[in-house]
Amino acid sequence: MKLNELLKFDDIVIQCHDNPDADALASGYALFWYLNKMGKKSRFIYRGKNKIKKSNLMIMMEELEIPVSYEPDFDYVPELLVTVDCQYGQKNVTYTEAKNVAVIDHHQLTVDAPCLSEIRSNIGSCATIIWDMIRDEGLSVDDNKLLSTALYYGLYTDTNRLSEISHPLDRDMQDMLIINKSLVTRMSNSNISLEELKITGKAILGFEYFSNNKVLVIQAEQCDPNILGVISDFSMETAEVDICLAYYVSPAEIKFSVRSCIKEVHANELADYLAQGIGGGGGHLYKAGGSIRPEKLEVSDENDVQTVIRQVFKERIISYFEKYEIIYAKDTVLDMEGMIKYEKRSQELGYLKISDVFPLNTIVEIRTLEGDVNIRVEDDKYLMVGIEGEIYPITSDKLEKSYKKTGKPYQRSFEYEPSIKDMFTGERKEVMPYAMGVISTGKSFIYARPLKRYVKLFTTWDDEKYYSGRPGDYIAVREDDEHDIYIIKERLFDQLYKEV
Repeated sequence: MKLNELLKFDDIVIQCHDNPDADALASGYALFWYLNKMGKKSRFIYRGKNKIKKSNLMIMMEELEIPVSYEPDFDYVPELLVTVDCQYGQKNVTYTEAKNVAVIDHHQLTVDAPCLSEIRSNIGSCATIIWDMIRDEGLSVDDNKLLSTALYYGLYTDTNRLSEISHPLDRDMQDMLIINKSLVTRMSNSNISLEELKITGKAILGFEYFSNNKVLVIQAEQCDPNILGVISDFSMETAEVDICLAYYVSPAEIKFSVRSCIKEVHANELADYLAQGIGGGGGHLYKAGGSIRPEKLEVSDENDVQTVIRQVFKERIISYFEKYEIIYAKDTVLDMEGMIKYEKRSQELGYLKISDVFPLNTIVEIRTLEGDVNIRVEDDKYLMVGIEGEIYPITSDKLEKSYKKTGKPYQRSFEYEPSIKDMFTGERKEVMPYAMGVISTGKSFIYARPLKRYVKLFTTWDDEKYYSGRPGDYIAVREDDEHDIYIIKERLFDQLYKEV
């Protein structure tokens, strides 16, 4: 859905869920701003039994001039109702009759979505989605610091102080918004009430510990999701704890926070694994989180939900550690039994010399859909650009040996365009304007076989971050370098390689 599709309506009401958080308020505010910018009058409301009382949200509404009103008895029937940060028909949003309905949300789809809907479950906040939709309309929020700060704070709170960001679009909004930093700090320091402080202490006392893998599991009472981050961060200070999972159960959703202090477990991957098929999760390597919809557990009573999710978490934690084999490429020579020789298909890929983008010795951050990678610009370091926008480094020697340069720009569209940022100045440049085309020479070969189990691979060029492989993906090694081992996704393998 495009925002301009809403402009055919004149009588518009925006509604968020019944217990608005910062993301819901920011999302409704942004949509209200857009409609007003386009000459449309609208109202922004929330309903339910409780009026907003949390200190940080009261400050947010007052200081950022959020145009929201509490309407528990709202009975007007608008021409268009737009629900933000929730889905029309869900339990957490009071039913409001409307002639037409639109939905903008970032949670898992649990009800039938109307034709007018934009639901991106892989995005960290609804604020990010509306910010991106506004950009697609050729508009910018840069001249409105109040709105920019609201959008930032919506992402900040919904991703546990930015620790659970997983999608590069969330990172882009975080980097690009011009905000009132002192106000964000003030709101953040007004986030925990004395009652929530008691919740924190009570939760920590009731921990469950899995000694085999040094995992601490803590269930809290329903609270602000950021409290889960406080609980898990504090618990990670404990000796003999490598991973912490903190969660609470509410009628609308199960929120959880994950922390890891070992490189063999990426918190974002574990969060995704815990929520697989029943919710969504993501974040950083060491801090992550997510949410699960109770509807997906197929239980009706809240006490049953408590029992079921406790068992689900326990089973998934155990199976996560049992299923992975860990490979350190620099110390490993693969058993070649069952491996078949392949060569690159004659297919155009992209390459660029990083020193053409930023000066030598600059520390840069490469941002792709698969995540961020920080490296130093060196004279012999190039980047390859794959068919889905994936980025991986290559030396000049291997580039010259494996590929023939076309002399033409590499042109391809991706779901997310990769970029490179100077970590010192903050200057960001898109990758594709620098990318030139190459075609495989057919002179480099790999040996590969499908994986039969899950693998975590630490490559020779990055021994701090592993690459995950699932059964069906391929593990491969270059014929001319027994330690150049990597994972190739199953969906890409036949597009990239052919048997010799």
